[in-house]
Amino acid sequence: MSQTVNADPQELAKFSELAHRWWDPESEFKPLHRINPLRLDWIDRLATLKGKRVVDIGCGGGILSDAMARRGAAEVLGIDLSTKALRVAQLHAMEAGTPNVEYREVSVEQLAAERPGEFDVVTCMEMLEHVPQPDSVVRAAAALVKPGGWVFFSTINRNPKSFLFAIVGAEYVLRLLPRGTHEYARFIRPSELAGWSRAAGLDWVQTRGLEYNPLTDRYWLSDDVSVNYLVACRKP
Repeated sequence: MSQTVNADPQELAKFSELAHRWWDPESEFKPLHRINPLRLDWIDRLATLKGKRVVDIGCGGGILSDAMARRGAAEVLGIDLSTKALRVAQLHAMEAGTPNVEYREVSVEQLAAERPGEFDVVTCMEMLEHVPQPDSVVRAAAALVKPGGWVFFSTINRNPKSFLFAIVGAEYVLRLLPRGTHEYARFIRPSELAGWSRAAGLDWVQTRGLEYNPLTDRYWLSDDVSVNYLVACRKP
């Protein structure tokens, strides 16, 4: 594992500035609130969250972590390196009375060194494209999961279509996200993520695309992975 913290200070600062708006469904995080039921149901269908021990890497304000706990997970640990986002997540959990969820400011590499093989499910959603060494995150995720357990990733493909849709369209035309949310050079091709996953000892089980129609304001999962995509892996 990397001996330095695998984080970009500018990325942390960017999301820290918006931390107080994480749980506002009409804020800059509206897309996350909208897609959360889709990704939650997909994860639950494959991994069956009830009674499982889960770690959510790059949890931010806890939108997915909270939902997985409410879906019946026995333990959900949300980790992030944004102090402000974690405070928002903790406050929301207290106010909402969400059971079996806790949050910790720690890098995934450090947690993997402390608690290898302790989790049934590992999730890392919309985070890989924001760190300097995404392959290190993949290795740490694989180290955290038990044999037979599940690891879920979601990120953005790197190609002209994704630049047009995820940056020009989402950030500048439709203004679904603040300008500067994403950097095209950090987008990740499925072949790259597949290589890192295999090198970390994970088997790919399923890949799904996430699509959005601005005319109907609707999100759905599909077979089109050309822009946003989700990956389910298992550890043999």
